[in-house]
Amino acid sequence: MTMTPEQAAWFQGTFHRLVDNVDKAVLGKREVVSLVLAAMLAEGHVLLEDAPGTGKTSLAKALAATVQGTSNRIQFTPDLLPSDVTGVTIYDQQSHTFEFHRGPVFASIVLADEINRASPKTQSALLEVMEESRVTVDGTPHEVGRPFLVIATQNPIEQAGTYKLPEAQLDRFLIKTSIGYPTVEVTERILAGSANRNPSASLSAIITTSAVSDMADLAATAHVEPAVLRYAAELAEETRVDKDARIGVSVRGAIALVRLAKVWAAAQGRHYVIPDDLKALAEPVWAHRLVMDPEAEFVGTTPEAVISRVLDKVAAPQTRTAA
Repeated sequence: MTMTPEQAAWFQGTFHRLVDNVDKAVLGKREVVSLVLAAMLAEGHVLLEDAPGTGKTSLAKALAATVQGTSNRIQFTPDLLPSDVTGVTIYDQQSHTFEFHRGPVFASIVLADEINRASPKTQSALLEVMEESRVTVDGTPHEVGRPFLVIATQNPIEQAGTYKLPEAQLDRFLIKTSIGYPTVEVTERILAGSANRNPSASLSAIITTSAVSDMADLAATAHVEPAVLRYAAELAEETRVDKDARIGVSVRGAIALVRLAKVWAAAQGRHYVIPDDLKALAEPVWAHRLVMDPEAEFVGTTPEAVISRVLDKVAAPQTRTAA
C-alpha cells in the first residue's frame, strides 16, 4: 500500500508541529531539528558532533519532551561497562531465579552523551541494539520497543581520554550532523531567556510513541520511482570508485539514504521521492561512512567534497511529478 496525497498532507502538518515544539527550546535551528526528527521517523539514529555549548544536549532533551515516551541519558566515561548500558542478569535469592534488570538503553529516546569517551568494548554494546532494536544478555534477547532513537554526542576538539568510533559503529548512525553556533540575533534571544536553565522542561508532549511508530510506518510507504532507486545506486557506486575515497558507501548506506528520503518527501507534503531529496540528504547520511585515502586526507580533501563531486558527476533522472 502506497501513501496517498492526503496522508502526505497530514504527515507534513504533524511533522511541522513537532518541529515547532522542539524549536521553542532550540532556537534558530529548524533545519537541524527537522533532520533529527526525520531520522527518528526513519527509525535511524543520530550522531551530533559539535563544540561544547552549542545545544546538543538541549536538542535531545527537547525531542524527548516532545514525545510522550520514556527517555534516558547515559553519560559515557572511560570506566563505563557494557552492562551499565544494556542491563545485567542478577540472581534473586528469594525466588531462586535469575532476573534481568534493564539498563538505561531501554527507553524511547536515549541520549548517549560524549559517546567517544567510553572504551571500544562499551561502545560495541550499542551495536546490536542500534541495528536490531534488541539487547541479548546471557543468550536471551530483550526487545527495546518502538520508537527507539539513540542521539549520541561527541566533541570533535578534545582528543585526550577519547576513543575514536570505529567504522562499524559509525555505520549504525543514520545521519551525522552538527548544530553549530546561532546567529547574533538568536544568541540575543537565548541570553534574554537565560534565567530558564532548562527550557525543555516547559515543553509539553504533543505526540505518543504509538503515533510516532504509525508515522514511521506511513513514511515507509512513500513511492520511489525505479529511476530514483537507480540514481541512489549510481551515486553510491561512484563514491566507491572516487580517487580520494578508500572505502565508499556500503549497501546499508544506500538503503539509509532512500529510507530517510521517504520521510523527507512526506515532510514536504509529497507521497513520492524526487532526486532532489537524495541530493539534500546525501551529505548527512553518507559523509561519516566514507573512509578517505590517507594522501587525500593529508591535503585536506573531505568526505563532503567527495560527495559534492559525486553529485555533480552523476546525472539525476527526469522523474514524474507524481506517482
